[in-house]
Amino acid sequence: MQQITKSVTLAYSSLPRPHRIMLGSLTVITLAIAVWRPAIYSHTDSESLPVPAASESVQANTLTPEASEPLDQAAPDDSIPEDELDQKVGATDVHEYIVSDGDTLGSILTQYGIDMSDVALISNQNRALRNLKIGQQLSWKVNETGDLKELTWVVSRKETRVYEHVEGRFAEKTESKEGEWRNSVVSGTVTGSFVTSARNAGLSNSEINAVTKALQWQMDFRKLRKGDQFSALFSREKMDGKDDKSQLTAVRLRTGGKDYYAVRAEDGKFYDQEGSGLARGFMRFPTMKQFRISSQFNPRRLHPVTGRIAPHKGVDFSMPVGTPVLAVGDGEVVLAKMSGAAGNYVAIRHGRQYTTHYMHLKKLLVKPGQKVKRGERIALSGNTGRSTGPHLHYEFWINNQAVNPLTAKLPRSDGLAGKERTDFLAQVKEVTPQLQFN
Repeated sequence: MQQITKSVTLAYSSLPRPHRIMLGSLTVITLAIAVWRPAIYSHTDSESLPVPAASESVQANTLTPEASEPLDQAAPDDSIPEDELDQKVGATDVHEYIVSDGDTLGSILTQYGIDMSDVALISNQNRALRNLKIGQQLSWKVNETGDLKELTWVVSRKETRVYEHVEGRFAEKTESKEGEWRNSVVSGTVTGSFVTSARNAGLSNSEINAVTKALQWQMDFRKLRKGDQFSALFSREKMDGKDDKSQLTAVRLRTGGKDYYAVRAEDGKFYDQEGSGLARGFMRFPTMKQFRISSQFNPRRLHPVTGRIAPHKGVDFSMPVGTPVLAVGDGEVVLAKMSGAAGNYVAIRHGRQYTTHYMHLKKLLVKPGQKVKRGERIALSGNTGRSTGPHLHYEFWINNQAVNPLTAKLPRSDGLAGKERTDFLAQVKEVTPQLQFN
């Protein structure tokens, strides 16, 4: 080694002075580059501040699923504040779903976190469940560990099948007792809150929920005024002289001198008088481009630190700090603040059924009570709260139940066409004259 060093030194000394200066300068520059590496900047768009990107070694340590640590559960100050409709109508632990085009039992249940082994067990033992039809209703309950406990399938008005998990199998029970179905129009005037006014008019809690869900995309029921009017057509079943079940057929609500309608079609969904869809469309991802997923939705996730089952109710996306976060649908901001483990946190309510949550943000761009549109910027992503790496934790909730944002059936605003629209318009012509006010 000494001989090699001596030879290099002699060769360097024998060079002309200008060459020695040039070679020395290049050596110093090379060493400086090796020690110092310039920060690399990534522009999400023209208005975003440049943010240094992590080196490969740092990225490997900070953007793994373990680093993007999920919340075990929402802390008290992380929860969305309830409003009058939530408190007085009440939530339920029963999850409901109307079968749509392309649905299977597996696609429905797995988006809500039901394990595929439960789906396989119940469908293999009860093969009729493989023949779900559009417009039929499913409801189910889960136990404390998220396992499927009971499934109810409303096959028709005359038949309901209940599948209860007992000793490793799902036992089927068919309920075919038929009552007398009659159409009933209930109308009323808003004198205080809508919930109280609807109850005074004779609607049950489940019927009030049905009305608010049918019209959820057209109005905010909390902002109805005294003197506003409503009329709803229900098909009600009487069993042994008492009301047993009911189904909302159509509803009309007048507020500010304008009438709003929602009419149920054969597919179980509600449309306006022209057959146009009432639901607002949603984006699948809360960013302008799709980022790498560092932690998946998993209601049975084994926590990497504590070693216990801790549900991960959303999806973690690895992204540089400062990436614009977008509202996935039209709605109202119900929470925007620094909130403990969630860090800077935004929650948006979309209609009455849907809410979205965005956590660990660097900067909030919205305030509670603010209306937002699909695709509108609501925050910049960050690394705040209980997080060991820059990422966005995103949750999508339906009827107070966290679902997988990547597979959830998103609302669409598609309208009816062809024969379906023709049949629907004939139905509208029949039911709307019945929606009279007192």
